[in-house]
Formats: sequence, structure tokens, C-alpha cells
Amino acid sequence: MTRTPAKAAVFGTGSWGTAFAMVLADAGCEVTLWGRRPELADAVNTTRTNPDYLPGIRLPESLRATTDPAEAARDAEFTVLAVPSQTLRGNLTEWAPLLPADTVLVSLMKGIELGTAKRMSEVVEEVAKVPADRVAVLSGPNLAKEIAARQPAASVVACSDESVATRLQSACHTAYFRPYTNTDVIGVELGGAVKNVIGLAVGIADGMGLGDNTKGSLITRGLAETARLGVALGADPLTFSGLAGLGDLVATCSSPLSRNHTFGMNLGRGLTLEETIAATKQTAEGVKSCESVLDLARRHGVDMPITETVVSIVHEGKPPLVAVKELMARSAKPERR
Repeated sequence: MTRTPAKAAVFGTGSWGTAFAMVLADAGCEVTLWGRRPELADAVNTTRTNPDYLPGIRLPESLRATTDPAEAARDAEFTVLAVPSQTLRGNLTEWAPLLPADTVLVSLMKGIELGTAKRMSEVVEEVAKVPADRVAVLSGPNLAKEIAARQPAASVVACSDESVATRLQSACHTAYFRPYTNTDVIGVELGGAVKNVIGLAVGIADGMGLGDNTKGSLITRGLAETARLGVALGADPLTFSGLAGLGDLVATCSSPLSRNHTFGMNLGRGLTLEETIAATKQTAEGVKSCESVLDLARRHGVDMPITETVVSIVHEGKPPLVAVKELMARSAKPERR
């Protein structure tokens, strides 16, 4: 008996949204990609490429694009959200009435909402008025350009309902993209959100000309403060040693393809925040999320010194050299605190 292909809608034509739409199509799904710009949707449909974000990558024939959110959402078994995290609430408010009653909403976003300090799945549940078992998240070491080139990669799909995670796993499993399931939504989301902040920190250090000892220390201690926050929120600490924790953190902190690492490098080299933003073509989620991550940590009494340092550099104008000296001058303590 031939299985009917799953239908999926992907909202967001940036590099990751387009790359994941390609993954879904390669896995056998019928995929509709939504974007605001008619010229980009037309390019996807007529040239099979996304020239702005993934130039030179041939997109599957089973993937089509539209500017009509209702058309994209129609009959979608999975509704994938791939917009900047700080725009999610406004966008989803517009889209929610169009979504099928039983669709699974899938977050690709790695951020914490400013003001509310809510994770993306919490925003989805609130705005779309859906239960937690209809919201899934996907996170891991997933640099979009490498996946678009169909290089081997792994990721984590998480949902409080394991059967939903398994369905999504099947829908996006290809010869080059290997998803694992997890029910720890909190841990998977926090790993993705905080790694952007640590990626900024490592980028700043690289821009300052600091070496691998500094990078190794920031990655390790950054993972420690991520895990502290996760445990305070009820996450499984083992999640942070997996793909959505350590795996994503290493990729972000070591790759020139990482937007957050590149953004941090420019700051470390002496560019101002305004100059760095002007030089950045795509959203570096950690730039805004560092403030909301710190807000979330303070609400739960969690110490996150690297995150505090990033906020002081990015949003308070503290010179990187001064901030690093202050970070190193903190009082000595046991490693496991």
C-alpha cells in the first residue's frame, strides 16, 4: 500500500526555512513555502532556486512557493515556522485563523521573546491556542548552507507527545538529514537559543585575536550556564550533552557560516553595533535574544556571566577588552556551580 505524501507548509523563505523545506521535499512531502516577496516566490517556482538566500542550490520539484498564507496552510499536516523569533507573535497572530485544526506547528526558531522571556513553543501555544502536544521544535547543528548542499547532518525533533515527534522525524528523514526524537522541549529550545549568545561571545573573542584556549573555555562554560538555566526551568540536563546542546554550540562557535559568530567577530574587531548590523544581511538571533535570555535567567535566579558579558558589549557599549577583563576577574569557585 502506497503511503500518501504528507503535506507541509513552511512559513519563511530565509536560508533555514528554504533549506528545511528542501529536506521535507526530499523526504517525500508535498511542500508549500510561504514568503512575503512575490519576486522570490516566483523565482522558486520558475527557476527552482532561492537566489537571495541559497544561490546555486537546485530545489526539488515537489516544493512550490506562494505569497498567500491561506494557500500555504491549506491541508498542511505540519506547519513549519521559520521567521525571526521576535516577529513570531505578530506573524502567527495573522496566520493562526488559517491553520488546519489538527496541524502540528513546528518551530525552527532559536530565540527567547523580548519582554515576556517566553520560549518560541510557549508563544506558539499562546497565540495559536493549541495544546503543547501539537507543538514541536527542531534544533541541532544545522547550518543552512551545508544542509542545502545535502551534506550529512543530524538534528533533534522534540515534542511532549513522543508519537508526534516520531511522525515529524519520519517526515524529514533523508539520506543526508538524520533527525532524532526527544520529549524534552524545554532543553532542546534553550540549547538552541543560548548557543547563539555563546556564539556571539566566541566570535567577539576571535575578533579580538584571542586563541583556542579562550574559545574552548567559553564553549565549555557557556554550556554550563545553559544547563544551569535549563535545569532551573525543568529540562533534562542530558539534553545539553546532545545534538541540541553541545552539537549546535560547537557548530555555531566554530563555523564561518554562523551568523552569530560572524556578528561577534565584527564587534571584537572594533566595529560599532550599528556598523555590524549594517554589514549583516540576515538575522543574528543572539543579538536580541541575549537580553531576553538574561531576563529569563534573572527571573529564575540563575547566574549567567557570559550572557551578561555579551549583553554589556552588544547593548551597553562596553569595550570588549574591558568586558573580558571583568569576566576573568570574577571570584574563583568550584567548577560544578
